[in-house]
Amino acid sequence: MNANSNLKKSFEAVESLMSLQMGAINKSIELQKKTGEELAAFFKTEAEKAQKLTTPDEVLAFNVESSKALFELLKARGEAFTAMANEARVAATEELGKLAK
Repeated sequence: MNANSNLKKSFEAVESLMSLQMGAINKSIELQKKTGEELAAFFKTEAEKAQKLTTPDEVLAFNVESSKALFELLKARGEAFTAMANEARVAATEELGKLAK
């Protein structure tokens, strides 16, 4: 009976951890999708702005500002992935703590 109980607990643990992994994967996919959409919108907007430039000074200023905006966008997306990873880590750690008891 004890062996069956241990086996059941092991399967429950695996099922629980796999569920956490699937949740993290799904969140990661959604973040990737959102990042792709944001980047596409960014480049479309920037291309529209670039078509209106007429002088080398405007091109230079545009390039600097566009680069800054792109890096800020990428930084924000990186922070979103970091937050998602930290949430997944905390959830997995808590689940492992429960299973160890």
